[in-house]
Amino acid sequence: MNIFKNIFARIWALWGLLSFVATFGIIFLPSMASYLFTNHPKGQRYFIWISKIWMRSWLTLIGCPLRITGLENFSPNQNFIVVFNHNSMLDIPLSCPFVPGANKTIGKSSLSAIPIFGQFYKRGAVLVNRSDEKSRRKSYEMMKTVLQQGMHMCVYPEGTRNRTELLLKPFFDGAFKLSVDTRKKIIPCIISGTKKASPIDRTFYLWPTGLRMHFLPSIAPEHYSVKELNHKVHEEMLKAIDRIGL
Repeated sequence: MNIFKNIFARIWALWGLLSFVATFGIIFLPSMASYLFTNHPKGQRYFIWISKIWMRSWLTLIGCPLRITGLENFSPNQNFIVVFNHNSMLDIPLSCPFVPGANKTIGKSSLSAIPIFGQFYKRGAVLVNRSDEKSRRKSYEMMKTVLQQGMHMCVYPEGTRNRTELLLKPFFDGAFKLSVDTRKKIIPCIISGTKKASPIDRTFYLWPTGLRMHFLPSIAPEHYSVKELNHKVHEEMLKAIDRIGL
């Protein structure tokens, strides 16, 4: 049975790749119109809208419907730092499009070098080379600018995908220092289903699975140090994972 499942999952992964490329080809030029607005939030809202249409369509095609809960935690006329758990490559196309409103996510600068796709990727991300201290400092200032412009800033505080047996790896401090420095509240988000749909320990594997994004109540940085805020958010996300599962 496992042999047949593995064969199907790899065939389905090929379908996932082909449908991803085909649907990206359709939305690429419309998404590039967002550059007419330079870095204005209006252009980013348009970009997110196009991205959301693309991802909704693609997720339907690959049999991975997405359910979103907790959107009421986004207060009107406020922007937030949104933090996600990270178990799979499939997490990445979920984070930016399905956060309500204009937003950017922190992302690897190396991906911006991919022909054509790199232009799309750069529009949605604050780029960083984590091995370069100057790049890290610059990206931190850019994240503060994103927040100052009234947009949400999306971060994976685990840094990379979770390859451990832990439900949630220890967090880096960056998102929490950003929150303390800017006094912006943090909204944690639990992504579930992606670990089953695209396991980190299997190459070129995709299994049709229902996905979920659950946004938790916001956490204000007042009265917390960076380390305390890090611990508080980590604790709240672990509690939510216990309830929701991965």
